[in-house]
Amino acid sequence: MLNSEFIPKAVIFDMDGVIIDSMPYHFLAWYEALRPYGVRVSCFEVYSKEGEKWEKTLRDLLARSGIKPAPQLLAEIFSSRQRIFKKFFRRFLFKGAKEFILCLYRKGYSLGLVTGSPLKEVNKILPREIISLFKAIVAGDQVKRGKPDPAPYLKASRLLKCRPSQCLVVENAPLGIESAKRAGMFCVAVTTSLPKEYLKKADIIVDKLQDIPGLIEPSCKKVAAKR
Repeated sequence: MLNSEFIPKAVIFDMDGVIIDSMPYHFLAWYEALRPYGVRVSCFEVYSKEGEKWEKTLRDLLARSGIKPAPQLLAEIFSSRQRIFKKFFRRFLFKGAKEFILCLYRKGYSLGLVTGSPLKEVNKILPREIISLFKAIVAGDQVKRGKPDPAPYLKASRLLKCRPSQCLVVENAPLGIESAKRAGMFCVAVTTSLPKEYLKKADIIVDKLQDIPGLIEPSCKKVAAKR
């Protein structure tokens, strides 16, 4: 449970692996885009780097295989990755996600979204009825320094007009948790992508998104569980 002294004014969500069950598709896209270059990537590598700016992820994956990450090569591989993701992606919202976010909105919480995905991708992936509930959206191409740097979450708090200490973050990946904690925010992690041992820097760890409403707003618990 949350500390009784901590009453958040804003709730900030990560997108991939928190609202949308998209991480398997991200893995598939990276795996297939890198395969022609002789680079093998594991599911863990992709999941553990979730939230990071795509260029940093790609540079690291190429470098560990001894491939020089030239700008043209980066653009070529990322373009291929985007095509593959678009071809196979099917949108699946985590159970209770829409109802939970809508309930928080109606209860007067300021809602934010912080993701490593580009804004264009966010607008394609998230349903319009959910996007419209967020007062602030900070996408990967809107900040110079992505997760685990605190910059994305600090920008979200400024847009929400809340102090970092008034924000609660919902994350699913180590880099996102680190970003939130470095920004001075309370973080709840959900084990949708990685087991608990990789999420230990979070303040609270839960097994599924539906476990979170009761921590923040008890009246939202039944709403999120109905779906």
